[in-house]
Amino acid sequence: MSENTSSQNTGNTGSVHDVAVLGGGSFGTAMTKVLAENGHRVHFWMRDPAQVEEIRKTGINSRYMPGIEMSGDIQPTTDLAAAVGKAEIVFVAIPSKAFRAVIREHTSDFHDGQIVVSLTKGIEEHGFKLMSEILQEEIPRCRIGVLSGPNLAAEIANRDLTATVIAAKDPDVRRTVQDLLGCEYFRVYANVDVYGVELGGALKNIYAIVAGLASALDMGENAKAMLITRGLAEMSRFAVSLGANPMTFMGLAGVGDLVVTCTSSKSRNYRVGYAVGKGQQLDDAVRELGQVAEGIYTLKLVKEKSEAIGIYMPLVRGLYEILYGTASIKAVINSLMMAVQNSDVEFILPRTITQ
Repeated sequence: MSENTSSQNTGNTGSVHDVAVLGGGSFGTAMTKVLAENGHRVHFWMRDPAQVEEIRKTGINSRYMPGIEMSGDIQPTTDLAAAVGKAEIVFVAIPSKAFRAVIREHTSDFHDGQIVVSLTKGIEEHGFKLMSEILQEEIPRCRIGVLSGPNLAAEIANRDLTATVIAAKDPDVRRTVQDLLGCEYFRVYANVDVYGVELGGALKNIYAIVAGLASALDMGENAKAMLITRGLAEMSRFAVSLGANPMTFMGLAGVGDLVVTCTSSKSRNYRVGYAVGKGQQLDDAVRELGQVAEGIYTLKLVKEKSEAIGIYMPLVRGLYEILYGTASIKAVINSLMMAVQNSDVEFILPRTITQ
């Protein structure tokens, strides 16, 4: 592809960095576009040789980003070892189900001190592991970060104003990612609560499915606001019990990400919920979407985990009963309305047991 980026480059005018993006889905494509327009050399890895060839020839990833042309120094490849070997920083946008297998297969290709940032919002089935924990276990010699926030890939690709969060313990990781990705339409804020930022990104997908269901049933705006905010209470209660900082959920990776995925028809999880709410079977809705809706997998794992550790999550339980049982959305909403009227924000007023 052309290396002439002068008309497109809206990012930093500093030195050019070699960066790898692993995963040719919609978000991996969006981040590749931002990085390349910011003047960096992007080694863009995906499994499909036809996808690689199309991007090399046309600059377009028609399966995930039809009509969006990428410019800059993008080097699409099916050779993951070569992509990682040439990169100073690696962004991983591989679906959660394949995440560990791909990283484990290529452990030796990563080098000491390399910055590796997860872009994947999901949870591994065995052991309830987040993607940063998988990276820590498989490539402990690397410096790990997580990127999450209200980041619809299509809007980023269209250069619409967007903000995200880089979470990492290492300040150099946070600064590096801010410098690489920050530009006039994409702002990168920092956080040290890796677990909370990452868990927020995974959990909100569940509530986006709920919101899609509610929208399909033409529920009022008050009801939608109730579902979003009770979802926020539920996900923060769960995350804090696992060690996250409650204040993280007041930021972009918490309430910000929750709002966008619960209100936008561009959200994959929202679209699955909407289709089910209109009477489609779950499997048909997922097939029609043609992409991974992480919330479907996350729902099962969070239901099991919340029950195991005794965290009250009525929306999670209700959605599970709708998708995998025989409950109707109206019955679930009714049971929510009949539940104990407890504290609004538990970190201000503790949850009490009311008879």
